[in-house]
Amino acid sequence: MAEVILQNVRKVYPNGVVAVEDATLAIHDRELLVLVGPSGCGKTTMLRLIAGLEEVTGGEIFIGDRCVNAVPAKDRDVAMVFQSYALYPHMTVYGNMAFGLRLRGFARAEIDRRVQEAARILGIAPLLDRKPRSLSGGERQRVAVGRAIVRKPQAFLFDEPLSNLDANMRVQMRTELTKLHGRLRATMIFVTHDQVEALTMGDRIVVMHQGAVQQIAEPMQLYDHPANRFVAGFIGSPPMNFFEGRLEANGGDLFFQEGGFRIRVPRAARESLAPFLDRPVTFGLRPEDVFDPRVHGHRAEGPTETDTLTARVDLIEPMGHESFMYLSAGRSNFTARLDPRVRAEIDDRKTLTLDLSKVRFFDAETGRAIVERASRP
Repeated sequence: MAEVILQNVRKVYPNGVVAVEDATLAIHDRELLVLVGPSGCGKTTMLRLIAGLEEVTGGEIFIGDRCVNAVPAKDRDVAMVFQSYALYPHMTVYGNMAFGLRLRGFARAEIDRRVQEAARILGIAPLLDRKPRSLSGGERQRVAVGRAIVRKPQAFLFDEPLSNLDANMRVQMRTELTKLHGRLRATMIFVTHDQVEALTMGDRIVVMHQGAVQQIAEPMQLYDHPANRFVAGFIGSPPMNFFEGRLEANGGDLFFQEGGFRIRVPRAARESLAPFLDRPVTFGLRPEDVFDPRVHGHRAEGPTETDTLTARVDLIEPMGHESFMYLSAGRSNFTARLDPRVRAEIDDRKTLTLDLSKVRFFDAETGRAIVERASRP
């Protein structure tokens, strides 16, 4: 396996569209790195640049210790698993997995050893004599992965491989791929638009938007300390709540003033926010940090610093183990992720508690995070 390094990589198409802008990152040896972002953000283009299916406009790509900018895709020693399974319908599972090795001139005994080993790892040994049309979507995906495994490449590249599966099968396959990475200890780069897949699978995550890398971090670092408003809103389901307003001082305290309500700024954030006094800012708080103090649910301890907000209940979505409550206050709409024992009716006025130790502030003009999340004393 090998490290994959991108240095100031750009991709501009002839029509002037910038697909990847000045991307610099290092995928560590044996790491599972996830590229995540909305459609059109450049994540698949970046994967294709690494694979050699697209030519870079600028910058350098290294696989191991060699620059591969001028190396054809077939000689880069990487294996790509596509969104479409791309299996040969007239070949058996065994034939599909062995095909690439036959083209490379491997001996029959070595081909059989590699195919049988990969089939055993993926649990598809009983399927080797069947053809793709008789397989389920999950089984076809395993065959596509097996075809990549037998090559024993320096890096595996996955381009949204779970997109064509139903919800239950997606959960199962992402678990299996994570276990597979643990067994192979291979360098893997995984592209997805699904932030849940990114959080559950990645050793680290690269968040992309409009061709640019927004943040590179481990999953919980990304969740707890987003670098900007885009990352904060993209990572997390339901997404972070955002309130637009200004900061104002009153009686020695600092408040966020939305217009229809105000919220006290946590003590730990006041020094960092002082330069933004009387300026527009964005207040961010995740739905799970809005709660009913009478029903703590999973909270072992109450937060050390709180404020309250009274809002109108617009909609309630019971999810079984939790409920999503959609509310409105002042000019803002927001979501609370609540214990299912919390009761309310549509149009009720509901007073909820905000955990100020989890609040985030963003510059309203640039979208950048102003302060790190205030930590508990």
